[in-house]
Amino acid sequence: MNTSVTLAASSQLSIVYRSTNHIIPDPRNARRHPRRQIEQLKTSINALGFTNPILVDPGGNIIAGQGRLQAAKALGLAEIPTITLSGLSETQKRALRLADNKIALNAGWHIEILQQELGELATINLDIDPTLTGDRRN
Repeated sequence: MNTSVTLAASSQLSIVYRSTNHIIPDPRNARRHPRRQIEQLKTSINALGFTNPILVDPGGNIIAGQGRLQAAKALGLAEIPTITLSGLSETQKRALRLADNKIALNAGWHIEILQQELGELATINLDIDPTLTGDRRN
């Protein structure tokens, strides 16, 4: 069965800061976040800010962003940005939880451009740690 979500023109997304204590992780989240990844997320948040809000349902249940929540809590952040997605069925929320993680894994890299970008970042005198890109060579 093909079910789609139609967002009304008046249903624009907005960012709301919520207490980290009022965001509920999904116990059925199939994605696992190893300590190394949480450390990378913490490094990124410290250097660049919290740039990717957590997606939640109206009850505060995480749809996407469980790793970011773990990193935020490890950093001691009291509030983090969220986007509430209303109008999704339980099935749609479950599908989006998987799609948010799985679809990104299906992407690839343009290796020459990636090497060029990482190489240039490594030679620039930055105020940030180049390893925040997730590059493991450093």
